[in-house]
Order: sequence, then C-alpha cells, then structure tokens
Amino acid sequence: MPALRRLSLAGLVLVTTVAGVSMTAAAKPPSPDTPLAQASRAIQGMSLEEKVGQLFVLFAYGPGAQQPDARNTSLYGVATPAEVVAKYKPGGWIYFDGRGNVQNPTQVATMSNELQQAAIGTGLHVPLLISTDQEQGVVTRIGPPATQFGGGMALGASRSTADARTAAAITGRELKALGIRQDYAPDADVNINALNPVIGVRSFSSDPKLVSDMTAAQVQGFQRDAGITATAKHFPGHGDTVDDSHTALPTINHTLEQWNTIDAPPFKAAIKAGIDSIMTAHIVVPALDPSGDPATLSKPILTGVLRKQLGFQGVIVTDGLEMAAVRKQYGDAEAAVRAIEAGVDQLLLPPAPDVQFNAVLDAVRSGRISERRIDESLLRILLLKLKNGVFFQPYVDVAKAAAIGPADSLATAQKIVDKSITLVKDNVKTLPLSNTPRTILVTGWGVSTTQSLANSLSKRGAITTVAQTGAAPSDAAIADSVAKAAANDVTVVLTRKAWDSKVTDKLGKQRKLVNDLLATGKPVIVVAVQDPYDIAYFDAAPTYLATYGYAAVSMESLAKTLYGEIRPTGKLPVDIPVAGQPQTPLYTFGHGMSW
Repeated sequence: MPALRRLSLAGLVLVTTVAGVSMTAAAKPPSPDTPLAQASRAIQGMSLEEKVGQLFVLFAYGPGAQQPDARNTSLYGVATPAEVVAKYKPGGWIYFDGRGNVQNPTQVATMSNELQQAAIGTGLHVPLLISTDQEQGVVTRIGPPATQFGGGMALGASRSTADARTAAAITGRELKALGIRQDYAPDADVNINALNPVIGVRSFSSDPKLVSDMTAAQVQGFQRDAGITATAKHFPGHGDTVDDSHTALPTINHTLEQWNTIDAPPFKAAIKAGIDSIMTAHIVVPALDPSGDPATLSKPILTGVLRKQLGFQGVIVTDGLEMAAVRKQYGDAEAAVRAIEAGVDQLLLPPAPDVQFNAVLDAVRSGRISERRIDESLLRILLLKLKNGVFFQPYVDVAKAAAIGPADSLATAQKIVDKSITLVKDNVKTLPLSNTPRTILVTGWGVSTTQSLANSLSKRGAITTVAQTGAAPSDAAIADSVAKAAANDVTVVLTRKAWDSKVTDKLGKQRKLVNDLLATGKPVIVVAVQDPYDIAYFDAAPTYLATYGYAAVSMESLAKTLYGEIRPTGKLPVDIPVAGQPQTPLYTFGHGMSW
C-alpha cells in the first residue's frame, strides 16, 4: 500500500508524543508489535469513507444506543444512536447531560458499551473514543453520584497543584469507569478580561504561570494517574474576549509579544507535560493570522504555530462546529474542509453531518485534500486510542461504574474545595458566625444552590428560609426577599454574574436586590457563586465571599466557612477591577482575608 508506506516513512515525527514510543528510526519499517504498526494495519483496511468517518466526533439524543429519538432522525436521518454509528462510522462520540445522555452511572456505562458494540459491529472493528466536557465547576456533564469539584478558578484560588492533579485523577478514573476515555479539560485559557462571558471561572487564573502550573498538573492527573486523554483548550487562548463564540466571532487583539507572554505559556506547559489532545478556539487572532479566519480554520495558527512552532504532535480537535463563530464566514461544508486543511484531526459536533461528511469526501476525491492528509490525522487518532487503551479494551464493567463517587473521593473533594473559599471583605466582622441559634434567609440565584446552602446551614442549627430570585430578579421577587430579610437575623444573598448586564442580568436587578437588602440594616452576607467580579457593582456590601462554583460541595464549604469550622484560605486568582475601569483593580490578585 504505497500511500501508507509514505505516511509511515515521512510522517513518523508527527506522532512521537501520541504513540509514546521513539520514532527516530524512520528508515526502518515498523515492528509488527508497535502501536504504529497496529495503527497502520487498521488504516490499510479502511475505505476512504471509513477514514473520513473516523475524523468526526458525533453525539445523539437519548440515554441508550438502541433508543429512538425524533431529533436524531431530523439531524442524521436515522433514529437511534446505534444507527448513527452504523451510518457514519465515527471515530469519536460525546456525551451531554442536556441532550439526554446522562441519567446515572449504570445507564452511562451501559450506553458506552452499547455504542462500542455498534462501532465494532460495523465491520470496521475500531472502537469509539467517547468524550465529554467534565471540567468540573460550572462545566460539569456528569453530576452526582460522581465526585464533584469546584472547577478551575476554585483550584486557582487554593494555589495547590497537588490538589489540581488529585482532582483530575479522581475525575478521570470515574469517567474511565463510565467508558469515557477523553475529557475536554483542562481549560488552559488565561482569563485576563473580567467581562469575558464564556470563560471566567473555567480558567484557573489571570496569571499565566499559575494557569500553566495548574494545567500541567491536571494533564498528569488525567493521563498518568487516570489513564485517559486530557484536552487543553481553547488554543490559541480564549481568555481575553468580550464575545461568546457560541453566538459571535470574537477577536483577540493581543500583540505577538502579549500572546507569547499571556496566552501561550499554559499550552506550552501542557505540551511539555505530554498532553494528548488540544482543542481549538473559534476566535480571530490577527497577530497570529491577519486573514480574519478563526483559529479553527487557520493553517498559520494550527499548523504554523501549534504544530511547527510549539511542537505539538498530538490530536487537534475543533471546538463544537455547531457554534456560530465558525459557521458564519464560510458555511458548514466549507468550514469542515478548511478545518482539516488548517491541521485539525477531529471535527467535533458537526451541525450538518451529511453535508460536512460529504464535503470532506468530495474534497479528497477532487484532490483538494490528499488522502495522505486524511491518513495523517487518522494515524494520530488511532495511536491515541491505542495509548489510552480503548482500542483493545473498549468495554467497561457496569457494576464498577455504579460504584463511582466513593466516600473517600467525596471526602477528598470536600477538603480540596474547602481551600478555595475566598473572604474578600468583612468590614464589620460579621464572620465567623457564632453557634447561637438564629434565623437565616438564603436568597438570590439558583434553585438548587440556595436550597443546598440552606440545607448545609440547617445542619448547623440555623432556621432557614429560602427565597430564590434567579439571575434577573423581578421587582416582586426583590420585594419579597427584602420583606423576608427584615424578619430574619441574617441574610445570605447569592449572586451569579451580576456584572453581566449584556446577557445575564440586562437591567441590573441582582444589583438592586443586594442594595435593597443592605438598606434593611440587617446583617447581609454577599456571596458570588460564579465569577468573583460581582463585588465591584455593590461595593457598599460590608461582607463578601467568592466560591467560584455553585455545586453542593461548594455550598458545604461556604457553610463551614461562615460558621468558622474552617478558616478561609483562598486567595483571589484574578484582579477584581473597579466597575467600568478594567485597568483599575478594586481587589488585587492574591488578596484574601482570614481570621
């Protein structure tokens, strides 16, 4: 097979870090037992259609591979996930809780086995690389009983790379038990823009060194400790955007020097740590490519910078191709072709699967893309499947999956999250609360979050009332909370992205809620349960904490802090700027109070 031999001889250097074996003897044919030889044999038996299918990462609606769903028929022309696998023979698959894929560990593990059976049963005999976005914190697809952590910025607030590695290891082992071998984490973006609508607390910090150290630690936790594939995202760095790439095409106007100083270090650290996969960003970075193309479609960025300049040899996966930022400029068919031309290996979440699959096929048949170029990406993908073990061990033990989230892991997670709570302000020494019986109103954002905090406070003897108001409270909800505050000893108000008057809270009603509660004269404790930046918009609040996440584990840590069971040790991993003055810090990186 001449094309494969050319790839084996000329392209060996491309897969050095993925295979985990030396590729220096390029003049010799691969030994029969090497990963390269195994991958080469798999490629040799594939048709062009099968090769192209392996470059796609698909999803389907529903909790089981054999369960039909009309939405699948609308998207793919077939009803069940198993039929989607049979039709396209994709190389990858992704789970979403919001698309009906996640109910409980037994169900997820069973679905993984069913999907693998469907993939192997096509006659291709190549298992799927099943993935998900389990960053932890605000981006979590697999909920309890899986072990929950605070997310990137919570880890950044703790400053502990050991904890970051442990969190990744526990997360990775539990995903592996469910049949998920690729996690789209960690987030390696450096969030230097307080108005970033899409990254925020998903980032570890605004400090490139801290992000680099945490990223490298998590790569080790996922890959070395848990044995699954980590994916650093979003290259070349999504931390300084004011637009959400789900709905618009952001531009980052960093100079080349700024990019090298701010954005590049975490990705360099990930590559040095042996990262298997890197996800692209649908952003324009003129300093790296003045064409106006998003990085996902940019050969200068992906091949020129990521491959040649930074030396990354692993798998490049796009961010979701269903996102608006990558669809507007060229359309779906052309975007898929241009992504491969740019250097992408995996095409994630195509919104028009038939159109995009056929567009790539036509590009190869017409000579626009060589079959050798397809083989290069396919080789990386197969070597990755060999490395993380899914190629020869695609199935999981469903009984073991049911045991994820053991008591020791939950206890470890709680200790890690405990270290993240940051006391930003306590001018009137409200904290810690004494053990005296009291009534506490828990109000503000989040149905489950306010209730979770109330439950944790009740365990400590408080009589709690919950008045959830949402992210954009109505005047009636605000009035109700104010009336309840007057009847309680203390109020804890939870805010979420109160700074965001563009999307989340267009009329600034969370700000009004906090200020009206302060006007009651009763003690008010303000807690930002996502971005820590909210305090800039109601700085009159005398007591303010940041949790960086709103899961139950974070609310338990908050309750422990409020009652003085633990000292707040978290330090701000970002500057909090003055409202409307992004260059003027109100509270600086490293700030954090305690007692």
